[in-house]
Amino acid sequence: MIPTQSQTSALPTTFEEFLRFEPVDGSKYEWNDGELIKFAGMKRKHLKLIKALNRLFLQTNAHKAGGELICEQDVMLSGIQMRRPDMAYFSDEQIRNEDDEPIPAFCIEVISPTDESEKVEAKRIEYFKAGVQVVWHIFPENQEVHIYTSRKIVQICSDDDICSARPVLEDFSISVNELLG
Repeated sequence: MIPTQSQTSALPTTFEEFLRFEPVDGSKYEWNDGELIKFAGMKRKHLKLIKALNRLFLQTNAHKAGGELICEQDVMLSGIQMRRPDMAYFSDEQIRNEDDEPIPAFCIEVISPTDESEKVEAKRIEYFKAGVQVVWHIFPENQEVHIYTSRKIVQICSDDDICSARPVLEDFSISVNELLG
């Protein structure tokens, strides 16, 4: 749902306006080729999930090399798309390089029952077009993780299946039960 004029100072109609947009309703927004998308953000009930993922990441070689798994970071996928993955991996080099907008190699989206499937799929496709190599769709209510390594290749994990971020993070893996149990 897009806010009304009374809820914000002025709704952006161009990407340049979006970059300066300061909503007064306290919400966060994404921009997709002229469409303003209200961003729900991570819910409090997902804190346990975020904690498990962060603790797992702290054990990886990527973390030891200065990389970070960051929540809700603005990501410029293209000149007309600014998205905010629930979590995304950035290498130390990407973080320190101030010349380019970094594209994460690994993104995580926590999918809620109210998310619209067409929009979830469109965002996943955008990630791969921009150069993301691995996308996890975590479905807490269904106790499943869908791991995409391309637009067409998906592994559906449940129970004791191991979720991996290979080839991006060789040592980032966890069972669905450990992650969502």
